[in-house]
Amino acid sequence: MTSRLPAAVLWDMDGTLVDTEPYWMASEGPLVQSFGGTWTKEQALQMVGLGLEDAARLLQEAGVRMDVAAIVQHLTDEVMASLGREGIPFRPGARELLKALKDAGVKTALVTMSMRRMAQTVVDLIDFSAFDVIVAGDDVTRPKPYPDPYLQASELLGVDAHAVVAIEDSPNGLRSAVASGAVTLGVPLMVSLTGAGAHAVWPTLEGCTVADLADLYTAHRPEGSA
Repeated sequence: MTSRLPAAVLWDMDGTLVDTEPYWMASEGPLVQSFGGTWTKEQALQMVGLGLEDAARLLQEAGVRMDVAAIVQHLTDEVMASLGREGIPFRPGARELLKALKDAGVKTALVTMSMRRMAQTVVDLIDFSAFDVIVAGDDVTRPKPYPDPYLQASELLGVDAHAVVAIEDSPNGLRSAVASGAVTLGVPLMVSLTGAGAHAVWPTLEGCTVADLADLYTAHRPEGSA
């Protein structure tokens, strides 16, 4: 069986491409505490992979007396400030695989539930033209785990959603990608991906190649896909 390249590779951002989850967690606790509440690691882990509006509602339940939009703006500002101070904390192997895909002529999209202004900041800090398309949390009507973000990215790229590989680190993200019809790869970071439906789970992207993704796509692409 000859391996074929997928029509595109779609990347989640937080926790998959870049290890920004600690930045989000570092912004959540002080916000809750400023309203006299407490915020545990277990509560923080519940936020991984959520759309920002859903995450904001969890913070409201923890006592944050701000409206959803204000919470989203505050968290985004805090994480962007951390990125400005610390730079991009790429996950192991992610930058190298992304660059190899671009060099091979494979289309790429960033599919994130972070706000577009933050996603654009991350993309602008990458030292090569990394993505053909960005789909952010404020670009979609329904966030992950709905399939809409991945379907929208595929449409913008002009490819069939069944002909792509999606890379994710969270159960919600994987469920979104699976529901879109994409071949899905899980690369866990903070939470287990057991039962989320990934076609494969790799412990890391370090050392992974375009050929590895092609093999994954060939092994799992739906019947009739290119």
